[in-house]
Amino acid sequence: MNTKISILGCGWLGKALAQTLISANYNIKGSTTKMENLASLKQLGISPFIVNIEADLFDTNFLNTDVLVIAITSKHITGFKNLIDYIGKSAIKKVIFISSTSVYANNNKIITEETETNGGPLAQIEQLFINTTKFKTTILRFGGLFGYNRQPGNFFKSGKSITNPEGYINYIHRDDCISIIKNCIEQDTFGHVLNACTDSHPTRREFYTNEFKKVGRNTPIFNEVSKNEFKIINSDKLKTKMDYEFIYPDLMN
Repeated sequence: MNTKISILGCGWLGKALAQTLISANYNIKGSTTKMENLASLKQLGISPFIVNIEADLFDTNFLNTDVLVIAITSKHITGFKNLIDYIGKSAIKKVIFISSTSVYANNNKIITEETETNGGPLAQIEQLFINTTKFKTTILRFGGLFGYNRQPGNFFKSGKSITNPEGYINYIHRDDCISIIKNCIEQDTFGHVLNACTDSHPTRREFYTNEFKKVGRNTPIFNEVSKNEFKIINSDKLKTKMDYEFIYPDLMN
């Protein structure tokens, strides 16, 4: 397999994605914003590049690729406008943009891809990719990311109360994120907006009580007077389009 994939942002998700794709015999380029990270990426078999869209620091050789996966947390709109211009001048025709379900407001309803976004910076960046005609982008709106060293039972400092205890959880395990991205590439699923959250949506009270036990902490403190604003992310479109079954469908198991 000679497919070349560039991953913009080899952090907690991007680096693990790169390792999975390398194991599947893809040729992987990966970016970091720090010189000191180049050697460690190279040791993993990743061709390393320095890219910082906020500083307009860019190596166009990074875009000599078949598929670009954008996995950075930046919300620098000007930086993304410049990035899209660079991509448009390259040979790239396929992009995966890792977004977040945070583009949806808490409206105490079930959320689908047809639900209006909140118009914030991330939603504006999504629209930049949706509007371009020079390449096809699939936008993956992931829920809260967890797995491995990122354990929800450690997300709150001691003494910190958890709001919205009767609201609902929208999370996704990193293994599912990677599997979905890989399926998107292999099934040529481009030009779509897809929600990606685990099937189950326990209450925040149920979920964090369980997660605190897993890491040996006492029962969490809940803010019982908070408004319990929530949203429930529906991922049926993704499951249908990719014929996808979640690796970890039950957040309470």
